Amino acid sequence: MYNDFFGLRESAFNVNPDPRYFFLTPVMQEALAGLAYGIQRRKGIVLLTGEVGTGKTMLLNQLMDWLRQNQAATAFIFNTRLSVEDLFNYILTDFGISCESRAKSDMLMRLNNWLLDRCLTRNPEPAVLFVDEAQNLSPELLEEIRLLTNLETSTEKLLQIVLSGQPELELKLREPKLRQLRQRITLRYRTTHLSPAETRSYIEERLRIAGANGQPIFSPEAIESIHHYACGVPRVINVLCDHALINAFAERHKRVSASLIHEVAREFELHLIKPIAPPFNSGFSDRETGSVILTAMAKAAASFSPTESVLKDFTRREDNGSSVTTWVEPEETKI
Repeated sequence: MYNDFFGLRESAFNVNPDPRYFFLTPVMQEALAGLAYGIQRRKGIVLLTGEVGTGKTMLLNQLMDWLRQNQAATAFIFNTRLSVEDLFNYILTDFGISCESRAKSDMLMRLNNWLLDRCLTRNPEPAVLFVDEAQNLSPELLEEIRLLTNLETSTEKLLQIVLSGQPELELKLREPKLRQLRQRITLRYRTTHLSPAETRSYIEERLRIAGANGQPIFSPEAIESIHHYACGVPRVINVLCDHALINAFAERHKRVSASLIHEVAREFELHLIKPIAPPFNSGFSDRETGSVILTAMAKAAASFSPTESVLKDFTRREDNGSSVTTWVEPEETKI
């Protein structure tokens, strides 16, 4: 509607997780590197939590794209309102495993045999199960997922699991009946809201990708108002920006003012209700994983380019200074 008016090739603020618009903040980079590290090291279960709209699914999509490029097998569960039978059926189908029986025992045996066959190949790449919206999983399904970590050899886990969910997932994991699952989680990361400076960069970057010629479309005061009402949540920033551009186009204004942002915010009642949940103590520290793991993560993170829209391969430096793409072998870092 407004693209031609503002000199854009396409809409810059769609809410769908387009990988071209992936905005890699330092927090996102750490989470991305840490999740990849946990998968490489066969850590079993890793946890990603964050407020609604802070980019968890976008981050998972980037990680899955990179894993597939490295011949890893992935399964992605995005609807967690499932029965136990549905869960196993979904996992096998997404991994491409055929199983005529719908009995849980048969599906579990077929999954175990498939994982063992992968493990026996010369250069086995990981099999990774991604579970999004995990805060909606029932205790029964969370227990089934925990039991999947028992699929292992004497040296490593056969199935890597990434649990992703809203902060309510952290609260659910505190329940005494889920303490066994909680103890299996080896690495934890969070997505966070954007700072005022990151909000400005986020808006400018999306406009650049959409074809803006560099002329400012949002006034500095408008960007401050966007951050105030959106609380730094990227999805809400997109909604505010998109509707502000529509209103500016309707009024034939080439620049979005703070008053337009106030108007849109009132339409969505953002002046009454904040788009984030009240803060709570999650019960763990962002740095609790230990200095040895963090050092290894930092080395892994160094190979990610914040300017690329897709995750780059991990690399290691050879003596001659050249880079060679590789999965890190287990003996390279002792934990």
